[in-house]
Amino acid sequence: MTPSRPYLKQRMDAFRDTIKDDQLTYMRCVTSPAGRQVEVEDPFIGKKRQMLMFASNNYLGMANHPHVNLRVERAIREYGSGIGGPPLLNGYIKLIRETEERMAAFKGDEASMLFSSGFMANIGFVGGLATADDIILYDALSHASLRDGLKLVKAEAIRFAHNDLEELESLLADAEQRCKGMIFVCVEGVYSMDGDLGRLDLIVPLCKKYGAMLVVDDAHGTGVLGDQGQGTAAHFHCVEDVDINMGTFSKAFAACGGFLSASAEIIDFLRFHARSYVFSASPPPTVAAAILGALEVMEYEPWRRTRLLENAGYATELLEGIEMYAQPQAAVISLKLPEGMNIRKAAYLFHQKDIFINAIEYPAVDPALQRFRVSLMSDHTKEDIQALAQAVREVWIDPAAYPD
Repeated sequence: MTPSRPYLKQRMDAFRDTIKDDQLTYMRCVTSPAGRQVEVEDPFIGKKRQMLMFASNNYLGMANHPHVNLRVERAIREYGSGIGGPPLLNGYIKLIRETEERMAAFKGDEASMLFSSGFMANIGFVGGLATADDIILYDALSHASLRDGLKLVKAEAIRFAHNDLEELESLLADAEQRCKGMIFVCVEGVYSMDGDLGRLDLIVPLCKKYGAMLVVDDAHGTGVLGDQGQGTAAHFHCVEDVDINMGTFSKAFAACGGFLSASAEIIDFLRFHARSYVFSASPPPTVAAAILGALEVMEYEPWRRTRLLENAGYATELLEGIEMYAQPQAAVISLKLPEGMNIRKAAYLFHQKDIFINAIEYPAVDPALQRFRVSLMSDHTKEDIQALAQAVREVWIDPAAYPD
């Protein structure tokens, strides 16, 4: 046996020990369409149960919307189920071009490009644009996809404390003096782990002052914020001041894939230089159709966004007194664990109460920052949210969540 084999086994064994838990609630299999209530195969009793879903990013209820489904069915008839190639070669179909044009208009940009995932969009932007002469300043709570992208480039990457504008300005002033290339400032519209907003209204003036390009990951803001759901930049009335918008279709659109939107000049450049775009197959026609269908629903059913934000506000009100990582400003509520709580034991208690909620453990977050993350949907009723709040308060005082 080669020396690496025992080492690999040690690593696998160590990991296996961390997930030896007869109350582990990860990878529960959902057996129904996504919605406010789902059917789940209960791994503990071997039967199916109905659960209220507070873990899905299906914010606007698009995952099983009749209009979206009709769009997808029509796309299968016209284009089939797949493409089988990258966009620069044979993978650029009319449906994808239409989706890109609609997304560019939706985000207030000249052009847009689709990726097979949001993760690939972030990696594509960094790898395609940044050089060794550039400096990238990024928020400490930036998504893992951006962080992984930064590992792949030679640009100098500097982290600043979350939403700390004083530190950001200090770093911008230093970068302006010594940068030989471009300065990028990378922030998020809605921070997925804490649920607060990037202060674009204050960040935009700093970027203008120091000549930096502003890149906004608006995965959780697109479709949710702004008068028409265009996103966080629209919420702060600074759409024209964002140089590159990034987002995913796995949140408010309830599909998959990702996008970048920017000037036509930037997008044309990235089509040939973003390796995660050049060397990945195009999203299937069904995904493009689902995105177009969701955009149409957003336009004709604006009440969905309004109700979503009302539901988030109602949940925040009912959870008053439960400590949160940030005041919720979109559809994400991040709950701090009380001292001594075992997150797995607490997650099991939620499961027993038919509440499907996300338990965020290490390595997704630092061990000291483990939390429960609640995602609201426009389809949730007040009774659903009341059940959630009641469950949280019961779990928070249940001795079973605080083992010796």
